[in-house]
Amino acid sequence: MIIFPAIDIKDNKCVRLLQGDFDKVNIYGDDPSEMAKKWEDKGSQFIHIVSLNGARGEGNVNDESIKKILQTVNIPIQIGGGIREEKRVKELLDLGVNRVIFGSMAVKNKELLKELVKKYKEKIVVSIDSKNGKVATEGWEEVSIVDSLQLCKELEEIGVKTIVYTDISKDGMMIGPNFDIYEKLSKETNLDIIASGGVTTIDDVKKLNSMNLYGAIIGKALYENKIELKEVLSLC
Repeated sequence: MIIFPAIDIKDNKCVRLLQGDFDKVNIYGDDPSEMAKKWEDKGSQFIHIVSLNGARGEGNVNDESIKKILQTVNIPIQIGGGIREEKRVKELLDLGVNRVIFGSMAVKNKELLKELVKKYKEKIVVSIDSKNGKVATEGWEEVSIVDSLQLCKELEEIGVKTIVYTDISKDGMMIGPNFDIYEKLSKETNLDIIASGGVTTIDDVKKLNSMNLYGAIIGKALYENKIELKEVLSLC
């Protein structure tokens, strides 16, 4: 299982939100590239980045930070946040990003998603953000009537290979992941599943690893020193 340290960028600063609430922000550093280098030095093989400004439709204000991260580390990066068109996909891939992550667009424009998956294949990842089993979009500020598990099945039919699945109620709360949904996803799809939200302890990592998931994203637990990355990496 791949461990993805998370770097959330807002206004070119490294931050974490509580349950996706933009009014509840903790700033962990003024230079996200320094954080990326820290995780690489500790042995990370992949980094997960979210442009929070992008997720809110505030443009590409974090691109300088993204470029600096790509210049600083030698490990692959996947990035999401406000990616809604092919032009942006190409911009990020040309910068050196390994994979781009679609969120809202995957729910609202499946025809475009089909085209991009056909063209860019494994470079396209879809992020499913769920609240009470329903898909949330627009930086988690809108909750749809779309069933999250059903959407995952539809994405697999389209040709999507990898998803990031986040239970918003767990994100940033450090109370453990939603193991039940990952078990269901593993049984009912053949997707490569990256667990996100609530991964807090070594036991959480061990349990996710035992479920043969593709990956797990760890955010706040790393920043609050609740879990040590080197120890986590030794388990996977």
